Amino acid sequence: MVQLRKIIHVDMDAFFAAVEQRDFPEYRNKPLIVGGDPFSRGVVATCSYEARPFGVHSAMSSSRAYRLCPQAIFVKPRFEAYRSASQQIRKIFFDYTDWVEPLSLDEAYLDVTGCEKNAGSATLIATAIKNRIKQQTRLTASAGVSYNKFLAKIASDMNKPDGLTLITPEQGAAFAENLPIGKFHGVGKATALKMRDLGIHTGIDLKQFSLADLQRYFGKSATHYYDIARGIDHRPVVSSRKSQSVGVETTYQQDIGNVQAIIEQLQQLFNQSLLKLMEKQLSARTLTVKIKYHDFVQITRSRTLPQTITSSIKIRELLDELLKSTDVGRRNVRLLGITLSSLDDRTSQPSFEQIDLFESFRP
Repeated sequence: MVQLRKIIHVDMDAFFAAVEQRDFPEYRNKPLIVGGDPFSRGVVATCSYEARPFGVHSAMSSSRAYRLCPQAIFVKPRFEAYRSASQQIRKIFFDYTDWVEPLSLDEAYLDVTGCEKNAGSATLIATAIKNRIKQQTRLTASAGVSYNKFLAKIASDMNKPDGLTLITPEQGAAFAENLPIGKFHGVGKATALKMRDLGIHTGIDLKQFSLADLQRYFGKSATHYYDIARGIDHRPVVSSRKSQSVGVETTYQQDIGNVQAIIEQLQQLFNQSLLKLMEKQLSARTLTVKIKYHDFVQITRSRTLPQTITSSIKIRELLDELLKSTDVGRRNVRLLGITLSSLDDRTSQPSFEQIDLFESFRP
């Protein structure tokens, strides 16, 4: 009989904002936004729970966040402080298992299948990890515990902040049946829209489709969708994976034809990609633009720069150059993406004078 894995997904609660509120008492119990100047082209890195009822969320433009919550306190990120806290937290993880897969500074998967601490109970291990994080860093974490990565990650988000949720093997299939399709791993906005057009709104709807039917509609992704509808996810926790690229893409409900609008969207995607790159403590030299036209024809255009990519590069000029050899302006676009690659570990954080994405702003 195959042994089921014991997987924990630990996700820090509003991590950047929580570190700021821990270090600066005047920010506590107030709407706090960590990110860029709301009067420039900055973006929100994260926000405190006090800001979220106003509709503020990460990757939103700072200007929109300001319109939604003008009383919020805006501060620039202090990545050195976040990195220090993250290192403390990862040391705790490694006290329980060598199988740790960090996703960013504030979240990670842990495979504790072979851990004998806390009677070998993944739930007790998760509780102990949460308690130690709170004691050593004065920060709270939420944890999800299950037999695979998909369900553990979903579980960690269920009772935030400071939550702990267990999904057992007996509960997994029924849990997946009741899950909205947009919550499934690997189902992006475009796929979710296509599924809804097929009458697939929840896991139980997805489960009604045979593998052959799913292959007809979704090609090579069909097996994955077939499995997760049944609570099955075979992906292992990978402890030594090195990112090859970082990127963001968006499928639009209505095709875009205006060149200026397309460039503005690409600039936003670049900001979001740069933020993800910084969170992973990486640097990049290659920028790739991905375009899918209204007829589903897809192209990419890339440029490798002699220097590290930061927000100080002349992104508008670079985008203009890359778009010259495309049909943008002549054919409508349904998907845009930005990928940053040629990655290296970042040995030191660039100065914030270079990263105007996060210029300081204090009202």
